[in-house]
Amino acid sequence: MSRIRDALAGFGVTFKTMFKKPLTEQYPEEPGPVAARYHGRHQLNRYADGLEKCIGCELCAWACPADAIYVEGADNTEQQRFSPGERYGQVYQINYLRCIGCGLCIEACPTRALTMTNDYEMADDNRSDLIYGKDKLLAPLTAEMTPPPHGMAAGSTDEDYYRGNITADGLTRHPETTP
Repeated sequence: MSRIRDALAGFGVTFKTMFKKPLTEQYPEEPGPVAARYHGRHQLNRYADGLEKCIGCELCAWACPADAIYVEGADNTEQQRFSPGERYGQVYQINYLRCIGCGLCIEACPTRALTMTNDYEMADDNRSDLIYGKDKLLAPLTAEMTPPPHGMAAGSTDEDYYRGNITADGLTRHPETTP
């Protein structure tokens, strides 16, 4: 008797779905919604004035279990400043053929320079195009940002950048972070 009941329950599910309107997604033209916390393509972030957050410490590359990240740091000079610290990531590459999307690189970054976006369309027909360089990973400049290299905001230190005291207009000290 229970076998008949199980069979009728299975046929009931089939019978219900027979009369539902089919849902057709128009994927390439109209991409569907993405979950808010989905982790997709990586992004190298910038400060509000346009300087890069990456300090070339290579901690993300050390934390990557798939060995998908390559970072080559270089020293900033007063004439060529790309980040507020002493160093910046001169070469930054992520090999998406190796990346397993674990997010350990995000956790290892001390300046929150590396984050993951909701972008999930990374397929390509050429293997070399799946090695993303700094040109593809850097966050785009907004209208208020100045493209690097340029000096730090007047009267600021690298600590002001790390504490979030820098806006597109320059140094702004917050009462809770002012010594």
